[in-house]
Amino acid sequence: MPTELQLLLAITSGIVLLLVLIIKVRLNAFLSLLIASITIGLLGGVPPDEIAGVIGKGMGDTLAFVATIVGLGTLFGAILEHSGGARQLARFLLNRTGEERAPLALILSGFIVAIPVFFDVAFIILFPVIQALSRRLRKPLVVFALPLLAGIAITHSFIPPTPGPVAVADILQVDLGWMILLGLPVGLPTALLCGLVVAQRLTARFAYEDDAPAPEVTPAQTADLVLLTHVAILLPIGLMVMSAVLNTLIDAGTVAPFAGLDLLLLIGHPFSALILATLFAVYVLGRRAQLTRDQLFEISNDALAPAGAIILITGAGGVLKEMLITTGIGALIAEQMATSSVSLLILAYVVSALVRVLQGSATIAMITGAGIVGPVLAVLPDYGVVDTTLIALAIAAGSVIASHVNDSGFWLVNRFLQQEVTDTLRTWTVLSTAISLCGFAMILLL
Repeated sequence: MPTELQLLLAITSGIVLLLVLIIKVRLNAFLSLLIASITIGLLGGVPPDEIAGVIGKGMGDTLAFVATIVGLGTLFGAILEHSGGARQLARFLLNRTGEERAPLALILSGFIVAIPVFFDVAFIILFPVIQALSRRLRKPLVVFALPLLAGIAITHSFIPPTPGPVAVADILQVDLGWMILLGLPVGLPTALLCGLVVAQRLTARFAYEDDAPAPEVTPAQTADLVLLTHVAILLPIGLMVMSAVLNTLIDAGTVAPFAGLDLLLLIGHPFSALILATLFAVYVLGRRAQLTRDQLFEISNDALAPAGAIILITGAGGVLKEMLITTGIGALIAEQMATSSVSLLILAYVVSALVRVLQGSATIAMITGAGIVGPVLAVLPDYGVVDTTLIALAIAAGSVIASHVNDSGFWLVNRFLQQEVTDTLRTWTVLSTAISLCGFAMILLL
């Protein structure tokens, strides 16, 4: 039986090794997580002949859910992007708010569009909108970019079905409907505060440059495409929230089982909800954009390529969680937390934030944080569904902090805005830190 000191040495060595492999050796995150997990298992007293079984269980249990969600979400987002629906939605919101309140429209655009697509994709497809605004209103590009980035970053970290929140929810066994229900009141006020107030202060010193790139010509707004895009995005969210609320009311005895309940719960399951949304996107948005069957087939195939890497990394995060459970490290941390004044909510945030700052990737920070906190939650019976969901959101909040030179998103912003590195550090890095701190403050209030 391993001692407490041996277990603490195992977890410390494993996390240090993980960071060294990713940061210094530049080894793929999937391999790094697996190597770190095996190291923790061996140092934590797991017999060598059982290591492979733990890897298989951790990978299988995680991917049974996550692979399906990420795959469907990726297909859904690709159709939304290629149909032009995302850009039309942004133009619709701009027309509604007026150009004088363009930052508000851009926050909402980023917040909504990033629900089904990745961070970088959402920014790239909406970038022509902020280019056009910059040229038309003769204001610096960064003035419009930061509000858009605030909306995108918050949704990418807080609202499923983007991969990070899905992975955290699965590892911590949180219903996706609850992630959405609590993620919205945390994320939206944070986006508005940071995207309007903080971003305005950060961009006050910038001047407009006449040689800004010419805006890309966008098609005229069509009301039916905007409506269909709204329906496509809200359909899976509404179904998942319905399922979560129904399950909670039935468990509490507030609602008695009724005829057709099983069918409603099936439709509201994340698998079914995203299948329906993806089919809607393919056959309604795709055909509305006059995409041929061959084009839809090619778009779908191309979209799944980047999803594969995310799925494997998420599975490796499940291996880390399973190894911590098998070694007993999760139970040990839980015992320490029970006698400590440190909140598990704070621990979740700090761990995720540290990993984010050290290695850059928000998704890996979320997966690592959930892998460490998940085994602790498994042996602490006092945490209900709301508490567990808030802990999941705290991990998400920590993963946003301090985007800097080791984050690919930092260079995406830097390249598109054509900034000096110091300017990107003073704007996007500070804004991402504000988003993290403000989001965590909202979670503490809840």
